Amino acid sequence: MLIGINLPEDTNHDTRSLLDELRELTTTLGIGIQHERLVAIRKPQAKLLVGSGKAQELVDEAKAHNCDVIIFDNELTPAQQRNWEQLAENKILVIDRQEVILDIFGQRAQTKEAVLQVELARLEHNLPRLKSAWSHLGRQRGGGAMQRDAGETQLELDQRMVRTQIARVKRELASVIQHRETQRKKRMTVPIPTCAIVGYTNAGKSSLLNKLTDSTILAEDKLFATLDPTSRRCPLPSGQPLIVTDTVGFVRNLPHRLVDAFKATLEEALVSNFLIHVLDVNSPEVDAHAQTTLSVLRELGVKDKQIITVFNKVDAVWEEGTRQELALRYPDAFFISAQTGEGLAALQERMESIIEAEFAQLRMLIPHTRYDLVARLHREGGVRKEEARDDGTYLVGSVPARMLSILQPYITAEKSHTDTPKSLT
Repeated sequence: MLIGINLPEDTNHDTRSLLDELRELTTTLGIGIQHERLVAIRKPQAKLLVGSGKAQELVDEAKAHNCDVIIFDNELTPAQQRNWEQLAENKILVIDRQEVILDIFGQRAQTKEAVLQVELARLEHNLPRLKSAWSHLGRQRGGGAMQRDAGETQLELDQRMVRTQIARVKRELASVIQHRETQRKKRMTVPIPTCAIVGYTNAGKSSLLNKLTDSTILAEDKLFATLDPTSRRCPLPSGQPLIVTDTVGFVRNLPHRLVDAFKATLEEALVSNFLIHVLDVNSPEVDAHAQTTLSVLRELGVKDKQIITVFNKVDAVWEEGTRQELALRYPDAFFISAQTGEGLAALQERMESIIEAEFAQLRMLIPHTRYDLVARLHREGGVRKEEARDDGTYLVGSVPARMLSILQPYITAEKSHTDTPKSLT
């Protein structure tokens, strides 16, 4: 049974939209849904979030529909969770949106880093909820001090054990993050620009990465199909190389502990030269999804970074006029289909223009006797143009700082007749 609480500051539309999203999240876990309820309240109650009479009514509804789990779209405190389960006589499990997202992340984590991050978030989520695991001992207090002490001692032992596990996971995670930072530093010694694809979950980020890089990474019509960042080399039409990274999708009301835990995973967005923000053109909540992504990026510390806004899935637009309306609200956005390739040429042109503005393009005429430098530039630099001439190889591209002194004698101001002013600085 899914329950959405409509607070005074919420609109009925927003609460229904979030409840629809919770249904999709729950279905992703493979849990069948028997019943849904929207409940409007004037003021949140400390004990059960809603009044005791309404709470009993909801529990009775859950039992009538043979539900063994109640899932709240609103965040529950550990005490509220315990109170609900006690009201249901411990016959119904009561969880909230956060636990659903944690469970999905737990199922999807593949790399060691993602597994550790999910484990850390889960441990931190469970620590304040340990008390309910020992409530059966609390009910024995009438028997004397022995039972009370046993329960409290076991609870303290469990809390100590969980804190020890949290410390261990944090140490392991720090080690993994340090290793990945070392790899990133090595990659950044080569002046290949990078971009990160960000956006709401299930907007088509992985499909776009596959289309841009001719890859075959997992791209499913599911929430959080991608959890681990995936990087691929993307040769742009001009020959300029680019590293493109797919990142985990965002969702409204993303638990803060997950934002914190996945900062390392999303660091690719922090260090990239620019971002591609993907949105589902067919989503009725596209504005809310855009705001969620930008809000999480700000929380992560991403600012003053160029963002290309992309509306995906134009090959399956549901309503005529949707594209025109969005074009008015997002005048600089691109409309593409990661399935058919529609609009990708214009997107790639924009990506190249950003790179050209950040990376100086040098013209070089390298003699045939130094073809080793041409090969090295292909490996370590960004060769945008190559032309064979009688007196050598004419190249246009970005040069690593460590190669500048070697290539200095071969830098030329001469332009090829095929060079365009737009593409060169």
